[in-house]
Amino acid sequence: MDVGKHFTVVEGGSVTTPKGFRAGGLHCGLKKTERHDLGVIVCDVPAAAAGVYTLNAFQAAPLHVTQESIAAEGKLQAMLVNSGNANACTGKQGEDDAREMRAAAAKAFGVAEHLVGVTSTGVIGELLPMAKVSAGIERLPERVSREGGDDFSQAILTTDLVKKETCVSLTVNGKTVHIAGAAKGSGMIHPNMATMLGFITTDAAVDSANLQKLLSGVTDSTFNMITVDGDTSTNDMVVAMASGFAENESLTPAHPDWAAYEEGFQYVAEYLAKAIARDGEGATKLIEVNVVGAVSDEAAKVIAKTVIGSSLVKSACFGADANWGRIIAAVGRAGQPVNTETVDIRLGDIVTLEQSRPVKFDEAAALEYLKGDFVLIHVNLNMGAGKATGWGCDLTYDYVRINAAYRT
Repeated sequence: MDVGKHFTVVEGGSVTTPKGFRAGGLHCGLKKTERHDLGVIVCDVPAAAAGVYTLNAFQAAPLHVTQESIAAEGKLQAMLVNSGNANACTGKQGEDDAREMRAAAAKAFGVAEHLVGVTSTGVIGELLPMAKVSAGIERLPERVSREGGDDFSQAILTTDLVKKETCVSLTVNGKTVHIAGAAKGSGMIHPNMATMLGFITTDAAVDSANLQKLLSGVTDSTFNMITVDGDTSTNDMVVAMASGFAENESLTPAHPDWAAYEEGFQYVAEYLAKAIARDGEGATKLIEVNVVGAVSDEAAKVIAKTVIGSSLVKSACFGADANWGRIIAAVGRAGQPVNTETVDIRLGDIVTLEQSRPVKFDEAAALEYLKGDFVLIHVNLNMGAGKATGWGCDLTYDYVRINAAYRT
């Protein structure tokens, strides 16, 4: 069992582990196979809510509806999601369909419409078959339970090969608090707030404003630091819900246990972000790019994402080719301050560049290292205290195969 400085990872935990939450999923006919394609998270009470959304100019209709719901009073009681259809670029009909989904879920679970969030993922530009969706929503209440976290995690997947979920527990004011999360994402991943959806539940008492500040800050260093293919989806969204059932004193940044809570929250988000990167379409390995010595954290972030997003770097990792020239080229085109005389690069523990000069290294050892399912690229600019870490995956033949026929 993994243990952080202030938290413990809950074995087998899911979005329903925090007190007050139930979830479920079912197949309503959006996917051609019998896989779940409609899911919901429900809280026993209106939960403090927060969200972050794609910066793509073409935001999908469900994102508008969810933002509208949260804006009403900073709370959600149900979060509805469908996979198999993104309901994006669908005009007024798409907006109407998203609102119809919200109204149907509100009726099914007996809550006010503004307490329901909606999101969708799948093919862009196709209208939802609302008869199937509405019939599925009517059946959802009977599929929702405290044991329904796994069904929910399955319902949100598209080209994902595995579900992505985790949960931690920690102590706040002597009370046991849980933070859990589930996510989907495999392709069209380059978040700017991947197709990426994330859902975080917690039973901590924390108001919407502080939850929003926490979610926004953590997103910048986790979900916004992954890339699979450099494409920012129309549907990216991460939503957090806090039930308050742990009965701790309400958390604020001034609370003595805030740092511990933030650490647990960060772990959940980072775990999900890395799981998305590892499950990139066709991927065989997770790549981590660690940039230090930059003039600022922001500069380090840009450089890390430029390296992790380089098709040449990703291809080299797939082919187990220790071609550090592709890494230094990506660093140099990131548009950030770089001293061309002071850059160090390592592949794992293998030094390939020191003070911007090539270092003779064991090619056989590098080949063996790069054949593994995890590759660490360490870049030290030796200019300042700025640092950042980004995650991605290799670029494989299967990525092209999967995306060549995604719609058909």
